[in-house]
Amino acid sequence: MILNDIQRTYLNKRLSLLSKSKFRSSFHLRKYMISYIDKVGLEKIEEHAREFITNRLSAKEPLNDGRQTPMRGHPVFVAQHACACCCRGCLSKWHNIPKGRCLTDREINFLVCLIMTWIEREYYH
Repeated sequence: MILNDIQRTYLNKRLSLLSKSKFRSSFHLRKYMISYIDKVGLEKIEEHAREFITNRLSAKEPLNDGRQTPMRGHPVFVAQHACACCCRGCLSKWHNIPKGRCLTDREINFLVCLIMTWIEREYYH
């Protein structure tokens, strides 16, 4: 994931805003998740993030919307909740991405970058 300074600044501002939420700031990677990242690598985690966003959130009306993202088990699931990328309601509320239409490639890329920035912060700190 290669970002320019403007993109990185924007993502950092979004994460700063999210960190002010008691609920969003309660999520952290657990030891077993760090071990999993060590095993498969961040590139594979990014692939998973893209797959999860594409398969679970990108549809006009996602299946089980509001309940499609587990709260634990995979680093990306935890990051999705921390970053408010877990359902279309959170995408609308936190990122102004409206419900009722498919996500664009640009929106998917933004969400993956946001998730990966959060994961990298947790992983390296």
